Amino acid sequence: MFINPQIITEKQHHLSIFRKFRTPFGFIIYWREIMAELKTKKNDLNVDDYLNEIDDPGRKNDCITIHQIMKNITGKPGSMWGDSIVGYGSYHYKYASGREGDWMLTGFSNRKQSISLYIMSGFEKYQELLERLGKHKTGKSCLYINALNDIDVEVLKEMIGSSVQFMREKYETE
Repeated sequence: MFINPQIITEKQHHLSIFRKFRTPFGFIIYWREIMAELKTKKNDLNVDDYLNEIDDPGRKNDCITIHQIMKNITGKPGSMWGDSIVGYGSYHYKYASGREGDWMLTGFSNRKQSISLYIMSGFEKYQELLERLGKHKTGKSCLYINALNDIDVEVLKEMIGSSVQFMREKYETE
């Protein structure tokens, strides 16, 4: 075990970070840290095909409505991220670890149990809106709804708009 090694150099290449350390005893250590590649990426799959493949007519109509809402708020047409997420716009992030990438500003996915909406700024600043939204559940940046008629759509629009604005102010966006 080395106590307080000093980083001499650090280089990032593809999915690896290479570090050169000097220990308190003067030894040089080389370390390679492999970063996991993000599996969900923007691709060329067709959003309309994805929406048309939704079997439940009510869920399909809700997803088409959410698609229109997010297009209007972001001014972006919507793209497939992976095979089941529709995302709008993108932002570039970079962590202190050196890991960086691109992710959607907002998006949604039709899941078996519910519709997942991706509110990338999280929910800390939206407590009052969440109280007015209606029937929902949340994760870190995911809002889960069963149907649009369970919630106040105007509150949802306000939350999405505020989140997108926050992300555009904080990050380099496309």
